Amino acid sequence: MPLRLPMLLRLKMRLSKTNPRRTAVALSLLLASVAVGRGQAGTPGTTQPIPVKVVVVAMFEPGADTGDAPGELQTWVERDHLDRIIPVPGAYHPARMNDAGELAIVTGQGTAHAAATIMALGLDRQFDLSHAYWLIAGIAGASPEQASLGSAVWARWVVDGDLGYEIDAREIPPTWTTGMVPLRRAQPFEQPVDALDGQVFALNPELAQWALEQTVDIQLADSPKLAEIRSHFDGTMAQRPPFVRFGDEVSSSTYWHGARMDSWATEWMRYYTHGAGTFVTTAMEDTGTLASLHQLAESRRVEWKRILVLRTVSNYDRPPRGMDAATSLAYQRVSRFGAYLPSIASAYTVGHAVVEKLIAGWNVYRSQEPTAAPASRQANQAAGGR
Repeated sequence: MPLRLPMLLRLKMRLSKTNPRRTAVALSLLLASVAVGRGQAGTPGTTQPIPVKVVVVAMFEPGADTGDAPGELQTWVERDHLDRIIPVPGAYHPARMNDAGELAIVTGQGTAHAAATIMALGLDRQFDLSHAYWLIAGIAGASPEQASLGSAVWARWVVDGDLGYEIDAREIPPTWTTGMVPLRRAQPFEQPVDALDGQVFALNPELAQWALEQTVDIQLADSPKLAEIRSHFDGTMAQRPPFVRFGDEVSSSTYWHGARMDSWATEWMRYYTHGAGTFVTTAMEDTGTLASLHQLAESRRVEWKRILVLRTVSNYDRPPRGMDAATSLAYQRVSRFGAYLPSIASAYTVGHAVVEKLIAGWNVYRSQEPTAAPASRQANQAAGGR
């Protein structure tokens, strides 16, 4: 029997008394179920679901899917010939697909849009996602200590940066390093760590290692303009041409900026992963996407072990040399010190190399996840994943 609005409201009241993040994802699931049910009601006969090999998850597209200034989706659509448009009830954006089994979708910006869209896609019976690999591929900010503009970063950990307490920086005690405090704790980084469901996501390290192995030697495009922008920044990695590495993500719908916030994110990652993660990138949507994928995996709609997160560096998360954070943030809006188009290009260049190999090797990868060569794994780990 279909869920009606009063039933949804009663469920919302019960759920909201427990965990807010689980409430949001659960409601996304319920609403997507209703939308999918309506979209498929009255369909005569039975239709075989479309088998999907790889799902490319983009987060935004500022204009049309083709033919204008690109966002995160457009290059995939144009170069991989994702010409088939498939409406997905309850999703932010229709899916795009080609005949090779590659599907792409735009989630919309922020964790709420991402959670709702991925849940809608995952529940849509038009698709067979049971063997699909998921590639989250988008742009990000990064610490100049860890990556350079245009670089591509494969994550093994994604940590939520929104769930917590916060007090204004002008009111923090003099002994505190930040006004951000973990939930159920009284001061920053207080032990023991007590993460909520959906606050810390550990991705399949073997799959991530394989993806790095396929892409670490790709020569990403550099330019005199990028070199000039880099010259204004201090940081261990700031002056390098774009490269591919491992690095972990703090996912937050709040676009934060500045050296002190960078220090907070570095420690926040270390705190919630018990020292296993290294903060490199900051992005917005991925905990919403991963929360939905995790629940879809629990219901056997998708395979949790088949998720990859790739973020490419469009900007640094702190000001250039000699500039305050507020002025630098204003310049972010006009990309004076950014690498928007190079980061869009890097996301496709690196991400497509992995998508292409997954599809080419589908006879094997349909039933068995790829693994990295032992010698390559050992060498990359010794080099810190760079």
